Amino acid sequence: MSTIVPGELSVEHEELSATVRRFAREEVAPVIADFYERKAFPYRLVEKMGEMGLFGLPFPAEHGGMGGDYFALCLALEELARVDSSVAITLEAAVSLGAMPIYRFGTEAQRERWLPDLCAGRSLGAFGLTEPGGGSDAGATRTTARRDGGEWVVNGSKAFITNSGTDITAFVTVTAVTSRLEEGRPSISTIVVPSGTPGFTVAPGYSKVGWSASDTHELAFDGCRVPIDHLLGEEGHGYAQFLSILDEGRVAVAAMSVGLAQGCVDECVRYLGEREAFGRKLGESQVLQFKVADMDARTHVARLACYDAARKLVAGRPFKREAAIAKLVASDAAMVNAREATQIFGGYGFVNETPVGRFYRDAKVLEIGEGTSEVLRTVIARHLGFSRTR
Repeated sequence: MSTIVPGELSVEHEELSATVRRFAREEVAPVIADFYERKAFPYRLVEKMGEMGLFGLPFPAEHGGMGGDYFALCLALEELARVDSSVAITLEAAVSLGAMPIYRFGTEAQRERWLPDLCAGRSLGAFGLTEPGGGSDAGATRTTARRDGGEWVVNGSKAFITNSGTDITAFVTVTAVTSRLEEGRPSISTIVVPSGTPGFTVAPGYSKVGWSASDTHELAFDGCRVPIDHLLGEEGHGYAQFLSILDEGRVAVAAMSVGLAQGCVDECVRYLGEREAFGRKLGESQVLQFKVADMDARTHVARLACYDAARKLVAGRPFKREAAIAKLVASDAAMVNAREATQIFGGYGFVNETPVGRFYRDAKVLEIGEGTSEVLRTVIARHLGFSRTR
């Protein structure tokens, strides 16, 4: 069952999709259940993705990238999530949250220092935005960074930070209050904190409902000192920076959601064609056929929304509304499809040995990360002209 819309992809994009699809089926699918059960980070799979150039897909060759675009990244994420979301989110966070801020806002020296290893998958970057008491209210940042001579001194904490504690994590880009505006509002900047910096502590990994083979930690900064040139972009522009990064990330998470939704369709088609009950194949039941037909339609609509947002992003056109719509629609499709697939599989859908069991556990966070569904509806409502509500 194809994940592409006929006539819509270039030859290069079709070849990329086919390559990543083959990797996901032949390399990821046979081993990922073991990593998932052990809650272990799949270093060898990450290394292979680095060798394939997946971490460098949207970056230019002069920085070690593949010279592709964000749409190519979305296609790769879709194919990976079609088999497993832990591997997909590792790539998504490494590129859109780890490397992309360096590429978008970094100095040439910062790009030369960090991008080659990030693009090759030899190292990972993380984005420290969410705080334990803040959740979706990123503007309420309490982490601070003050100048002390030629250094920034960072104090505070971050929560739910992906790729922040692996053996190959190079740094975390942290949003921090660096000053106060005249009206009292915080002026937020982004600062790169390398792994191993004194005062930077990575807590043990979370025990998560899903994405069990991905790396997620709470972080603490206690008098953590980094050189003044670790400021990313201009001081006070951090809020605008992370908003633009989140908009792009929403398109990427939409692509992951499409992949998971498609994976549910794939597994149900296979299962209904093989499983027998009461002397006949389950696929002969019209009730079940209709369930899978609805799942397929849901996935198709989500894919169209995702591709539309991705193409506008690549073309340099406004895409904030489209990104919100894509993630809202696609994450809903993933959640509903996972629930329906689990129902179709019955008891087999409730065990982690089957992909469907993992899909069900992985789907929910897609409605939370990179902007909750409620936040996305707020973004869409603003574009429709509605005023703020209380």
